[in-house]
Amino acid sequence: MPSDSLHSLPLEQQAGQFFYIGLPGTELDVETRALIEEVKPGGIIIFGRNVASPQQLRTLIDGVRALLPVEPLVGIDQEGGLVDRLRKIFTPMPAARTIRQHGDLAASRALGRITGEVLRMLGFNMNFAPVMSIMTDERDLLSNGLYSRSFGRSPGEVLGYTTVYLRGLQETGIIGCLKHFPGIGAGEVDSHEQMPLVKLSHDDLMAQDLAPYIELFQRKDDRVRCVMVSHGGFPNIDIRHEFAGGLLEPASLSHNIVTRLLREELGYQHLVVTDDLEMGAISRHCDIEAAAIRSFVAGEDMMLVCARPDVIRRGYQALLQAAQAGKISQERMHESLKRIADIKGIIAQPVPLELDRLQDLSTETTQLNQKLNYMYGGTVL
Repeated sequence: MPSDSLHSLPLEQQAGQFFYIGLPGTELDVETRALIEEVKPGGIIIFGRNVASPQQLRTLIDGVRALLPVEPLVGIDQEGGLVDRLRKIFTPMPAARTIRQHGDLAASRALGRITGEVLRMLGFNMNFAPVMSIMTDERDLLSNGLYSRSFGRSPGEVLGYTTVYLRGLQETGIIGCLKHFPGIGAGEVDSHEQMPLVKLSHDDLMAQDLAPYIELFQRKDDRVRCVMVSHGGFPNIDIRHEFAGGLLEPASLSHNIVTRLLREELGYQHLVVTDDLEMGAISRHCDIEAAAIRSFVAGEDMMLVCARPDVIRRGYQALLQAAQAGKISQERMHESLKRIADIKGIIAQPVPLELDRLQDLSTETTQLNQKLNYMYGGTVL
């Protein structure tokens, strides 16, 4: 997609491109249609509440795509394990930790490929995976919700498993998203509830949690196209001393993290999205209006706002009004519009939904689970 195709949109639609939004339910009803037509979002994200059957989900996604003037990114958190949005309609997929404990790189690639094939048929073009957190034995004791979602206990393990997972996923035409930059495995709380503090120094972060990102960013095949920034707080590298006592910001709202560290120091120049701006780590810190503006000024390209239509509208209107008032420059907006256009220029179109093939992939997933002795609901699948 040529970047000037987005630059030529009316300002209201340009602002909409910066939002990656959740939908209320399983149908394109009056409420959902009104939300889509007002915001005209650059992307939509699907959750379990949106899933009833394969045909229903594909119809919902196709309906949203038909309403939008610009092809949307269509994403989902389909990691496997605890974060499995499709388990109502597809065999539950194994957790990253289960694959790593089994020492099976081939299983990691198979999970990526199966996930990608399923998502393409359902209408998706992006998956918010893999999780890049490093979970050592010490970090396993923390209450941050990442215990089963990590592929490794060291930078090398995470790099190895995520590389083959990402290759399997993206060879199907689904774009992966590395998360949660710059790494929240050392955080003591879950960012869904409050801001986790990661008290690593810059050097320790570079040597541990950032090491797999750095390696993947340097791959010549340009495999990484999307990065999600966490809501973690990094007091040893990101205190704003101009405020009394110092101000600690969530990474997703921090210019130091998004622009200086990710883009300038590490040289990453593709799409950057926030984690969900409705999570407790943000809502306890500021309202959605401030969060939307601050994250965009920090250097984010797209803001995830995943649940409430009223909150989505407030975030969108706040960013639009800031742009209309000249508080956000056209130059800054065009930087993100170009990155959004670039990724939309490489997304694959959905393939037909073939229920027989979906069943074959479900059977293959069952066999993968049996190989890994993956437990779900007390039963070995």
